[in-house]
Amino acid sequence: MGRKAYLEITNACNLSCSFCHGTNRKIKQLTEEEFVLAAKRLRGFSDYLYFHLMGEPLLHPQLGRFLEIAGELGFRVILTTNGTLLQKRGEGLLQAKALHKVSISLHCYEVNSLGIGLDEYLSHCFGFCKAAADKGIIAVMRLWNLGGEDTKLNGAILDKMHGFFEGDWKEIYSGFRVAERIYLEWGRKFDWPDLEADYVGENHSCYGLREQVGVLSDGTVVPCCLDAEGSIKLGNIFESELDEILSSPRAVALKESFQRRRVCEELCRRCGFASEM
Repeated sequence: MGRKAYLEITNACNLSCSFCHGTNRKIKQLTEEEFVLAAKRLRGFSDYLYFHLMGEPLLHPQLGRFLEIAGELGFRVILTTNGTLLQKRGEGLLQAKALHKVSISLHCYEVNSLGIGLDEYLSHCFGFCKAAADKGIIAVMRLWNLGGEDTKLNGAILDKMHGFFEGDWKEIYSGFRVAERIYLEWGRKFDWPDLEADYVGENHSCYGLREQVGVLSDGTVVPCCLDAEGSIKLGNIFESELDEILSSPRAVALKESFQRRRVCEELCRRCGFASEM
C-alpha cells in the first residue's frame, strides 16, 4: 500500500477505551465544505484516505456523503471502527464504492460496558465482515491488546470466531487470513505519544511525513496518525495547500530528523509506538 492520508472527520467517540489516548480538543465534526477542501488538498499525497485520527467515524451523520465524495476524487477509503454502530450503519458502508477496507477493534469490548452481550456484538461484527468480503471490501478484525492487562476475553473471541469462520486459517505475519478478504490482526498494546509521557528516546525514525500525514477535525496538519492533541502543528489545510505546509521549516526539520534517526520534536521522543519499531 502507498502513502496514507488521515482525515479526522470527527473527534467524537461513543466509547472510552483505556488503550486509546483520547483527546482534550473541542469536539468537532467536519462539514461537507471542509471535507471537500481537505480531501482535494490531500489527493496529491495519497490514493488512500483514512477517516480518522481520533474519534469514531461511524458517528458522523454525513459519512455516506463523504464516502461518495472520496470516491469521486479517486480515493480508496479505509475506516477504523469499534464496531458498535455496524448494525445501524453497515448497510450504507456496503454500498460505498470507494470503501477499500474496514478494520474493527474487537478489543474495545473488554474495556467498555456496551449494553449488549459479547455474542450479539461479535455476531454484528462477524456478519459485517462476511458481507463486506462478499462485496470485495477487505475486513480486518483487530485484537491489538497483546501485552496489556485487558486480554481475558481474547480466548472467548477466538473461539466464537472459529465457530463463525470455519475452515483452515492461514497464518500471516500480522495474524491470520481467516477467509477470502477477511483477516484477524494481532497487535501489541503500545503507549501513545504524549508530552507528559515518559521519555522513550530520540534515536529512531518514523513513517510520518514520509508515508503518512494527518489532518485533525479543525484542519490542523500533523505528521502522523498518533498526534492525538495536535502537539506538532505544521499548518492548517483549510488555509494553505498541503505542499506549502509540508515545505514549512518545522515540517522540513522534522522529516530530516527522521532521516537522520535523531528526532527533533519532543512528542516524538515520548512515543511508545516508536519503541516497538
